[in-house]
Amino acid sequence: MSFKWTCPYCNRDTTIISSNLINDKSDLYIDNKYGNRRLNIDWIVCPNVEYEKTTLSVTLNTLVIKNGNFSSNEDNLKHWRLLPKSNAKVFPDYIPIVIRQDYEEACSILDDSPKASATLSRRCLQGMIRDFWGVSKNRLIDEINGIKEKVDPLTWNSIDAIRKVGNIGAHMEKDINLIVDVDPKEAKLLIQLIELLMKEWYIHRHERELQLNSIIELSETKDNAKKR
Repeated sequence: MSFKWTCPYCNRDTTIISSNLINDKSDLYIDNKYGNRRLNIDWIVCPNVEYEKTTLSVTLNTLVIKNGNFSSNEDNLKHWRLLPKSNAKVFPDYIPIVIRQDYEEACSILDDSPKASATLSRRCLQGMIRDFWGVSKNRLIDEINGIKEKVDPLTWNSIDAIRKVGNIGAHMEKDINLIVDVDPKEAKLLIQLIELLMKEWYIHRHERELQLNSIIELSETKDNAKKR
């Protein structure tokens, strides 16, 4: 058994093999009002010798018993990430701390409260637009419209999607009996977009500045050498 995996500690892509993985399970088949359940337990040790840190997650599934054989449905009734508490990536300090904090909190509550996580992604997006693009208005939709000509159409549509889904948690529907939910997969997509924007906006800008400054410094060094 092997699969591709990104370590939440060192952010390196790797392939997990059986020597880095322990999978265990615990079955509940005593009569109860919820039915038969299986708890799948996954331990993964990062193969990076500099880290070798451990992740732990558990998933609750429906337990199926047929002809005396036990198996679990892939229904993922509930998933818990125990180590680390979230899958938040570590971003550089030159990204404002309030933005990183909103992002990290959105990751930490992803499974427990997807709607609240989506709301935090929305706030994180607003902070990024105000800080990176210098666009600040009373409403987020006006701020997003303010950068429409500065980003490509696909990125803009994705950004507006964060606003719409985040609005579900930020604003109550006019009909309070109408329940619009956000599931963990949807909230995770928003987090992934936040991560993408951090890379494309902040990290790429920083790397570009470093590269261009190194060229300028090289030119200045050569000019000074000619004057000697």
